[in-house]
Amino acid sequence: MRHAVIAATGLYTPPHTLTNAELVATFNAYVERFNARHADAIAAGEVEALTPSSEPFIEKASGIKSRYVIDKSGLIDPDVMRPVIPERSNEEISVLAEIAVAAARQAIEAWGKPVSEIGAVICAASNMQRAYPAMAIEVQQALGIDGFAFDMNVACSSATFGIKTAADYIATGSAKAVLMVNPEITSGHLNFCDRDSHFIFGDVATAVIVEAADDATPGQGWDIIGTRLKTVFSNNIRNNFGFLNRAAPEGVGAKDKLFVQEGRKVFREVVPMVSEMIVDHAGDLGLDPTALKRMWLHQANINMNDMIGRKVLGRDPSPEENVIILDEYANTSSAGSIIAFHKANDGFAAGELGLICSFGAGYSAGTVFVRKR
Repeated sequence: MRHAVIAATGLYTPPHTLTNAELVATFNAYVERFNARHADAIAAGEVEALTPSSEPFIEKASGIKSRYVIDKSGLIDPDVMRPVIPERSNEEISVLAEIAVAAARQAIEAWGKPVSEIGAVICAASNMQRAYPAMAIEVQQALGIDGFAFDMNVACSSATFGIKTAADYIATGSAKAVLMVNPEITSGHLNFCDRDSHFIFGDVATAVIVEAADDATPGQGWDIIGTRLKTVFSNNIRNNFGFLNRAAPEGVGAKDKLFVQEGRKVFREVVPMVSEMIVDHAGDLGLDPTALKRMWLHQANINMNDMIGRKVLGRDPSPEENVIILDEYANTSSAGSIIAFHKANDGFAAGELGLICSFGAGYSAGTVFVRKR
């Protein structure tokens, strides 16, 4: 069995920044128009008036201050309230594949080896642009990679599930190196007309190269010393959009065809599940979780991350120990923990430990303990 190494990572950040102030201004303009249009029904008690949003509300609820998006024009127009991303011809690269390739090229450059060394491509993300052909195969073709490729979706945990899968392929000799990409245009599944969630998501793409330790450049990368996955079914985070919607046209456009969640229930149920999973996994590996130098957790909500950090370390973690990037990027689903790892993995001496951890819809959770080479 060959041991696996995270050899390199890449990050594509979209060109447009959308601040809380811009988002609130658009949402509140929509609310004002909605309430004016339905004034009589609201007065009669037939329609519930919408409540405006605010910057303090968003930051207190989530810790998010800004986000990057593929398209901004539709998100600051109260008559549109969705990203505007024109369809492309079948002869053009798909937008999801395009941003995945951009992140992958950065990872490949950092890796410093030819793509001929890569034997598999995994596109692990919360939403695929289409059912088939697989986004991963399109990325594979664009980069000139041989071997095989496939898509996988475990919502916000897709990246850790992808790393685990890549490490297993390394262990069994199915590939010498695996490229795992996480293109997330989460603005496409977000209901910007919902006060409780209109601020949550941002767009991004990340990439991770996992290779066999025997082939890795000495002193480069991170040994994967343990991976663990967990799923527990829950309806508390859901998106019912799918191909069978056309078989029930009465439901087309309903709120549940976009992202919906019961946020308080998610908080109460996921925080203890993930905290216990981290501590138990560390124990089974013979590791002291309080000795972790850094945690790169899924970036969904600063309050969740703070509480998980406290439960794992047994004290309040420092900003260097519990990396937060969601203030700048917002929730980017599967990419969040990888952004944190990519941007804040410096300052480690050989042998020091870190943890990449994701959690989200499913419920799903994944832990990847790593050691600096």
